[in-house]
Amino acid sequence: MSATTGAYAGVRVLAIANQKGGVGKTTTAINLGTALASIGERVMIVDCDPQGNASTGVGISPEERRLTTYDVLAQRASLVQAALPTAIPNLSIVPANNDLVGFDAEQPGDRGRMFRLREAVAAMAGQPGGAACGYVLIDCPPSLNLLTLNAMTAANGVLVPVQCEFFALEGITQLKESIEQIKRALNPHLEIQGVVLTMHDQRTGLSRDVARDVRAFFGAKVYETLIPRNVRVAEAPSHGQPILLYDYDCPGSQAYIRLATEIIERERVLKAA
Repeated sequence: MSATTGAYAGVRVLAIANQKGGVGKTTTAINLGTALASIGERVMIVDCDPQGNASTGVGISPEERRLTTYDVLAQRASLVQAALPTAIPNLSIVPANNDLVGFDAEQPGDRGRMFRLREAVAAMAGQPGGAACGYVLIDCPPSLNLLTLNAMTAANGVLVPVQCEFFALEGITQLKESIEQIKRALNPHLEIQGVVLTMHDQRTGLSRDVARDVRAFFGAKVYETLIPRNVRVAEAPSHGQPILLYDYDCPGSQAYIRLATEIIERERVLKAA
């Protein structure tokens, strides 16, 4: 059987997941990765969504995606071979395209398909210099399919973005149960690393109510940092730039820097425990 998750020789793997669409998974992957890189961490984003929006959001054109996450899962390339540098120092990305759609249908009887990404991360961490990558952030599709299962089987923790709008808790119970099932059956190291509240509008009672309800449900798992609803954050992907490059001084940029700092501090506490 494939290698089990653990320290990965110092590489920390976080799956960014929520089966509900439009909650800010890809935005969080891009901008958290950029923020972590800006404060000195070496970060790799693995785009596991066939839409490839994370790849587009860091400026990787479809023509540049000669090797993709699909090639890694199909065992045709390693993460290091597929990774492309971005305009942000210390940040690379394994891009994605529509080829990933076919991964679910291929070799349906092969149980080992669930461990392909775990094996790829373990191989990278075992290579000379591989452990120099401090964080691997996996941008998951908005469904609990084989791609998301690969991400959670490979991950040390799951980061759950929750939109501060009506129905925010819809599906969260199912996601939490799925994480517990994967932990029991496939990945004993898997935990909910944290929950990040996105698209928060402090002017509305609804946002405040949702934030209160999510904190009541998840307790201390919820980060103190709130990601605000910010038009500059929404504009940045159309320019192929993370928000920290597009508008460093806007509230969205500063929120992601605070979130990165909070995540690093939480990781230190986990390591010390």
